[in-house]
Amino acid sequence: MNRILIKLSGEALAHESGFGIDRETIARFANEIESYVKIGVQVAVVVGAGNILRGATVSAQGSDRVRGDHMGMLATAINGLAIKDVLLGLGIACEVLNAVEIPAIVAGFHRDRCDDLLKQGFVTVLTGGTGSPFFTTDSAAALRAAELGVDVLLKATKVDGIYDKDPKQYDDAKRFDSISYQEVLSRGLKVMDTSAVALCQENNIPIKVFDFTEPEQLRKLLSGEDGLGTLVFQES
Repeated sequence: MNRILIKLSGEALAHESGFGIDRETIARFANEIESYVKIGVQVAVVVGAGNILRGATVSAQGSDRVRGDHMGMLATAINGLAIKDVLLGLGIACEVLNAVEIPAIVAGFHRDRCDDLLKQGFVTVLTGGTGSPFFTTDSAAALRAAELGVDVLLKATKVDGIYDKDPKQYDDAKRFDSISYQEVLSRGLKVMDTSAVALCQENNIPIKVFDFTEPEQLRKLLSGEDGLGTLVFQES
């Protein structure tokens, strides 16, 4: 792998209460990213905001959906700055690029600038979703992965891959070692939202779904250890 994009949910950064930012979790994530940076792998990160606020949740409570999504975009920038703070503390060059520029706080995302930063060895944390309401951060991850020409999109989750049904509800749920984009879409499997999977399929970007809650998973993926997560790929 030369260039990767990691999709990290906001919930993955939360305290045990499910809310807020757990610095120890970010530190673990940063230490595992460091393994990639040290051997020259270019790393981009797209982060969500579920630990702070979801636009769809705000809308469900009666607020305007567009304003709710804008609030969610701002929340992703908070998470991005928290990740940057920890990475800089480890001596890892990092920049946060937001879909919508917030002067004096975070720079705007521009593909060419992000490409240059990655080539210089910066970890780029991409926030603000796509910059438009009604799109999830999964869609933002697929979009940025396509724009930046990454080799793989690593989807960090709370389960160890993709199952044919919810493993929390069904003891006989089967985990896939690999599965095609088309099968994910036709089965309606909850990997990423449909538009994100379709965009990865269109641009032939493999998706690796893995369990972020287990320590050392990113390092194990880097080493090529077998049996980790599920690979979503283009069926020949």
